[in-house]
Amino acid sequence: MTTPHDPQMLKGVLSLLLLRLLADRESYGYELVQRLREAGLAGIAEGTVYPALARLEREARVSARLVSSRSGPARKYYRPTQAGYAALAEGTTGWLSLAAVVTPVLTAAVPSQPAPPFEEDQK
Repeated sequence: MTTPHDPQMLKGVLSLLLLRLLADRESYGYELVQRLREAGLAGIAEGTVYPALARLEREARVSARLVSSRSGPARKYYRPTQAGYAALAEGTTGWLSLAAVVTPVLTAAVPSQPAPPFEEDQK
């Protein structure tokens, strides 16, 4: 059973995930949805991925091309641009830096109740 992911947290990292997957292999939207699901984001919706891809394209972080398909309409394949690779590098550094700070705090043992406030004026 997979744990549901907070949509707000996912929104903050989705562009980075898409750029990373596209750095591995040029892909179309639904294929990216499937790859994200395989990575553990089982609840990811197409309606979340397509707007993120459109935003990345507007920001010139990905380029797109239409490729004819034997099983239906042409598919729009995406790949990172130079700006996309730069955003991926910067975003990865930022994410890993934040995770290094957040992880120890969130993984520390949780007490059954909070400690009393610290009194600075204790004499």
